[in-house]
Amino acid sequence: MDIYASDEEKGEEIKQWWRDNGTSVIVGCILGVAVLFGGRYWMTYQQTNAENASNIYQKVISNLVNDDFSEAENSAQQLLSEFANTPYAVFAAFEMAQQSMRNDDLATTKTYLEWVMTNAKLAGQTEIARLRLTQLLLNEAQYQQALEFAEQSETAAFDSLFTELRGDIYAAQGQVAQARAAYQSALLKLSPGEPRQVLLQLKLDDMAGSQDG
Repeated sequence: MDIYASDEEKGEEIKQWWRDNGTSVIVGCILGVAVLFGGRYWMTYQQTNAENASNIYQKVISNLVNDDFSEAENSAQQLLSEFANTPYAVFAAFEMAQQSMRNDDLATTKTYLEWVMTNAKLAGQTEIARLRLTQLLLNEAQYQQALEFAEQSETAAFDSLFTELRGDIYAAQGQVAQARAAYQSALLKLSPGEPRQVLLQLKLDDMAGSQDG
């Protein structure tokens, strides 16, 4: 009798536990299934998104090869607006900036480089865009803006390049002492044997006999 009484009590405890926790268990199961299928959906979406972006990027390259800049720009703009989070958008922006430079369309070149600086996920890509934009501003004699861009770099790997570019900006303005200091600093930041040492030393030597303007 005690055994049956014990079984009945256990059965009642189970029923009571289910009444107390059944809803949470069901919700947990539903959430688990949702997470499982949601994760698979997200992976599929990401793969499809990357494939679509890759196909559009290939159109950009193909159009540029065929000298169809207008169509290349249409495809590039689609990448920048619909697939901005993919690396293909950054690649396309760099390609379009380079072609715009060849076409002497400096305004468009700036626009694409600025887009990379704002949207690129990798610091190296951001710094390359900043370096090219700064050089472009230097060529246009927009010295103050060029200097501001050069001083915004925070990546150690690009430190010597931007320091050298600051030297170029100072030299273009006839600020010999500042240019010399910048070249010297850029030179010291290079590892022994780097090819740029020769170029920097030449720039430094050129400044040695110059006077501040």
